[in-house]
Amino acid sequence: MSQGYDNRGWYLIEVKELIFEYPGTLALDNVSLSIAEGEIAALVGPNGAGKTTLMRAICGLDAPISGSVRVDGLDVLKYPRQAHQRMGYLADFFGLYNELTLRQALHYAALSHGIKGESLAASIVLAAQRLQLEERLEQPVKALSRGLSQRLAIAQAIIHQPKVLLLDEPAAGLDPQARKALADLFLALRDQGMTLLVSSHILAELEAYCSVMVVVEQGRIIDQQSLNATHPQYEVLQIACATPSPTLTSVLQDDLGVELISEDQHGCLIEISADPAVQHQLLQQLLSRGFSVHHFAPAQRNMQESYLQTVSQYQERKK
Repeated sequence: MSQGYDNRGWYLIEVKELIFEYPGTLALDNVSLSIAEGEIAALVGPNGAGKTTLMRAICGLDAPISGSVRVDGLDVLKYPRQAHQRMGYLADFFGLYNELTLRQALHYAALSHGIKGESLAASIVLAAQRLQLEERLEQPVKALSRGLSQRLAIAQAIIHQPKVLLLDEPAAGLDPQARKALADLFLALRDQGMTLLVSSHILAELEAYCSVMVVVEQGRIIDQQSLNATHPQYEVLQIACATPSPTLTSVLQDDLGVELISEDQHGCLIEISADPAVQHQLLQQLLSRGFSVHHFAPAQRNMQESYLQTVSQYQERKK
């Protein structure tokens, strides 16, 4: 099976030219999207922008009019059952069986994914440990708080150890302490080898853990940008020169092979390896080419500001 590839790894999620309609409404308008392995991608936009529809299409729960979806190289529309073994999904409004214990709930989830025999008990214990629920396995589900219920729902979604986890508004209704715990959990899952796609219109809850922001507006993806967030091997740097340097970005991209995120009259933002030696070499190359670099440091980017700027620029282009 063919998979995409970028400088960070395999594209575990690939969406191409997806079109989806509800009666009288174009919910997804020629959407294309690629998420690399090891990313935590934020799917952001206002209510009604198409975020949930896109997630359901990626999961194979809604069939589009046209387009394709691949997860881990597998065509979701042609092979939905096999694709579901590679992904976990938590809907915005999820249900739990309140009369079961946590162990029974995870047991049921494991069976629904075809986990049997000796693997069954081990899968339950592993999922509970990953969500820090192992001490509560004999408690009834109805006794859980909202935050713990969310953890149980995620444990059910990852009981089969998927490569990709999709979560729709996972922090809705949680208090600040539970939101912080959820952010730490997502980083831990990323470090354990999962790629996450998280949908939300509340940017404050995403900023702590997302490495990519995908902006959805009126059924279209209007921008996808890397963030100076949590990816362990790459970071975003801000470069500025003391004098105007109109060729800076072209040299960075064309000659030095650096990924450009954005630029303005003062300089640019780039994504680069977090290795200090690689960054030092790039700075040396810029100085040797005569660029008057006076600022070369990790960028402190505000997700809210980046989102609002992206939407504003999109609206200006539409005029």
